[in-house]
Amino acid sequence: MEPVKNATVYIVDDDAGVRDALAWLLRSRRLHSEAFDSGEAFDTHISGSFAVTSPACVLLDVRMSGLSGLAMFEKLIAYGLQPTLPVIFLTGHADVPTAVAAVKRGAFDFCEKPFSDNALVDRIEQALQHSAAALAEHSESSSLQARLDGLTERERDVMKLVVGGLPNKLVADQLDISVRTVEVHRARVFDKMGVKSAVELANLMRTIQP
Repeated sequence: MEPVKNATVYIVDDDAGVRDALAWLLRSRRLHSEAFDSGEAFDTHISGSFAVTSPACVLLDVRMSGLSGLAMFEKLIAYGLQPTLPVIFLTGHADVPTAVAAVKRGAFDFCEKPFSDNALVDRIEQALQHSAAALAEHSESSSLQARLDGLTERERDVMKLVVGGLPNKLVADQLDISVRTVEVHRARVFDKMGVKSAVELANLMRTIQP
């Protein structure tokens, strides 16, 4: 597996020994980390204008004083940071059912203490790959939306009918415009959307409206 570049692993655990051990482990694997001693401290860090701009994941202790790991995870969902910021729960044996329930809610995985260093790093690297893929998908979606926003209302009307498979003559009849005008709008839509055919345009639109 190719290492993910410019990645950050956030460690959220109220046990200083665990934080230090995890930070050392990650350094030994050339992974950058930032540690927080409570859910509240991490919540302060990610609230407001925080955005995931490069691959990242969170190692989140389930059982912490104050804001629990599960409550912190719910905040991550509410902030819209999933799945670009996947969560791996660190749990004791008694917390496994809670961690399993969190995975069903969208958490990436859980690792039971004491965990295998190699197994944990493998899952961290997979979580970072997941984050990178989610960021790429989000970037593509944002780019596509920007292209759609650049269409005029008439171009949108033409595009919907073209995507629906109508030839220029029927598009013209439906919109009560000339075939030549349809051809002009159609060419502009293709240019703005970065496609060369109606089939390519239809496939592109299916990525946001399956």
